Amino acid sequence: MKITEVTAYTPCEERQDLDMTYYYPLTLVKIDTDEGISGVGEGTLETKCLTVATCIKELGDGYLLGKDPLRIERHWQAMYRGSYWTGGPVINSAISAIEAALWDIAGKNYNTSVYNLLGGRYRDKIKCYTGVGGATPEELADNVERALKDGYTACKTMAFGENPSGRTIDAMEEAEQRCKAVRDRVGDKIDLMLDCHGRCSLEEALGLVEKLAKYNVRWLEEPFFAENMDALSELRKKSKIPIATGERLYTKWGFRELFEKQAAHIIQPDPIHCGGILETKKIAAMAEANYVNVAPHCPYFHVALAIAIQIDACTPNFLIQEGGRIRGKWLVKEPFEVEKGYIKLPTKPGLGIELDLDAIAERPYKPSPPRPGRGYGYMSYREDGSLNPR
Repeated sequence: MKITEVTAYTPCEERQDLDMTYYYPLTLVKIDTDEGISGVGEGTLETKCLTVATCIKELGDGYLLGKDPLRIERHWQAMYRGSYWTGGPVINSAISAIEAALWDIAGKNYNTSVYNLLGGRYRDKIKCYTGVGGATPEELADNVERALKDGYTACKTMAFGENPSGRTIDAMEEAEQRCKAVRDRVGDKIDLMLDCHGRCSLEEALGLVEKLAKYNVRWLEEPFFAENMDALSELRKKSKIPIATGERLYTKWGFRELFEKQAAHIIQPDPIHCGGILETKKIAAMAEANYVNVAPHCPYFHVALAIAIQIDACTPNFLIQEGGRIRGKWLVKEPFEVEKGYIKLPTKPGLGIELDLDAIAERPYKPSPPRPGRGYGYMSYREDGSLNPR
């Protein structure tokens, strides 16, 4: 079997927010072979979807064409090391998307699910959590209560908002009000995870975990970027709330120092950024040896979720999966469904999905207009005109 074509797609999902229409682009890959077996993958990288698509085409045309798609480890090493400039989100997202598509081909070739090629099914269904929002503490509590009624046992929300004043005390007060509103409404019936999107300093994070510990927070996510493992390690050792991080780390080498310095209780590798399916399994094995659980990052679309589920199914130290509100169901012909906070394991060969190419063609790439009061991408500003870290 030989690879005959590597195609990148960059469709868009349309959304409404603040009375404006926004377009959320994604990056997909489809790999075809001379035996009629095709595989799909996703490498969606916010603000860089076209860049990743170009990288996929470069790797496809420059290396993959004519190769045996089943030699997955060899191809991963060739793409990673052959690029010379290793690391970073763009190259690793392209490699991750391609690698997942190769596993999809392998599963279809052997007529089995990918998880059966990686050790076999460890669990029968995948526990997932949903993201919830709310402009006010009361609105957040309403949405958490709704998630509980929908069968979820865990949900995640932002610890605090944009904090335009930049004052630490304002952010902490907002975070406490949000937690208190949720616990007053539903008690401890649902696990509550808080995401900081890397906005805190070490000082702020230490104050936050001290102030919020009484609300039984399941984890505090990405308090600051995982660029300083010594700082993360200090926070992890002093915190009464489990610290989770890892969505912006790439490959096993990116996680090595985190484990060596015991910098997190829970890791969140993103399979479509950190190197793909097998690389995520390797990272999870490193975590298992350090008594660390794995909660894969996946706020993206249906293909990314299908990739993550294959890993979750065969990983002993898997904790819970992001993606309970399944996005991009239009991408595939038979989308997954969440039942009482769980997703059933797919049993069809490969990733268990089939792209709807007609639906993808109907949603071509469109650049999104800037949001009011914001700059490029996720950038926002404080009252003094300085950038708000995100």
